[in-house]
Amino acid sequence: MPDDSPLIQSLRTAVAAAPADVPLRLHLAQLLLEAGRSEAAVAEAAVALQHAPGDAQARDLMARAMGAPAPAPAQPPDRRPGFDWRAAEEQVGDVVPPRFVEAPVRADGQDDPGGAEAWDVETPGGVRLADVGGMQEVKDRLEAAFLAPLRNPELRKLYGKSLRGGLLLYGPPGCGKTFIARAVAGELGAAFLSVSVNDVLDMWIGNSERNMHEVFETARRQAPCVVFLDELDALGAKRSRTAHSGMRNTVNQLLTELDGIDSAANEGVFVLAATNVPWDVDNALRRPGRLDRTILVLPPDGPAREAILRYHLRDRPIENVDLGKLVKATDGLSGADLAHVCEAAAERALLDSARTGTVRMIGMKDLLAAAKEVVPSAEPWFASARNVAMFANEGGMYDDLVAYLKKRRKL
Repeated sequence: MPDDSPLIQSLRTAVAAAPADVPLRLHLAQLLLEAGRSEAAVAEAAVALQHAPGDAQARDLMARAMGAPAPAPAQPPDRRPGFDWRAAEEQVGDVVPPRFVEAPVRADGQDDPGGAEAWDVETPGGVRLADVGGMQEVKDRLEAAFLAPLRNPELRKLYGKSLRGGLLLYGPPGCGKTFIARAVAGELGAAFLSVSVNDVLDMWIGNSERNMHEVFETARRQAPCVVFLDELDALGAKRSRTAHSGMRNTVNQLLTELDGIDSAANEGVFVLAATNVPWDVDNALRRPGRLDRTILVLPPDGPAREAILRYHLRDRPIENVDLGKLVKATDGLSGADLAHVCEAAAERALLDSARTGTVRMIGMKDLLAAAKEVVPSAEPWFASARNVAMFANEGGMYDDLVAYLKKRRKL
């Protein structure tokens, strides 16, 4: 145009050379609008929108060139001009409680309240070895290997008997290993801290080792204290078979804690562990000075079965129960199996009473029928243990298991 300024003429020439340059065209449109050339500005903005339909600057410039009013700035919702929101919050602060009060958990899990400090340490309880029915051989070995040196510090000092090391209980599931560990704590008058793999393992790198360290630190603060490592095959699995480095590091930390930083570090801390598969436990855990004492916990013998049956029948309505006959009928059953026999017998009597409408007592017929239906849960364990006893008894580690299998004619 003849009345265009030299700058506008230059921009027109540049836009003609580069028609797809949207920022350049919008700059031209802006100058045209400022020069009062609204129609020319609308034309340039329209071409810019053809090349960039969603361009906010082009839409705004188009609206202004067409004479549309500028949009008013958005007001915050429900906030009237002149209202003092800070003063209102201070007024209701004591009336409305805060919605969230707990501190956020750190990304590395360090503030996780489920750590070792959150575990409860049981105070010395009333369970003693006398409360364990039968199992006299197990009690005798506990007395010789663990309890007698602890009860007689003068004799221990005279004979130079060390308290270092721990005790490993192994055998089929459901035979009372945990109950025996609690009884040992009762005999010692010590606190009891039970630890499983779920208590120790953590998804964050380094936290599993920290949890393991906190377990023993807690036990040292509560000494005398029995630390019971349940399912040791999970907590202390063979490192050669463990693919995850975190699990290997956890086993290394357990070895360090068992050794103690110095000779007095674990004074008053007694370590007991239990497992169904000792052949899966890392060999380093069973070396002298660590879990070097091993006791086989087998299905309950006759006196033990009688005591267990009496316990589970004590609050049930029974009549004419011949315990001697029932003990013979339940040979080979574990403690858990015996509890199930009593439960199944009670169920039979209850259903019969419901059908007939006449309440009756639990009798021998119910108990014997229930015992006949229960399959000994220890049999699969003995099937696996037999192979270990025959082909992997290095150094006589499982001689007691071999002797039992021969006695029961299972080997």
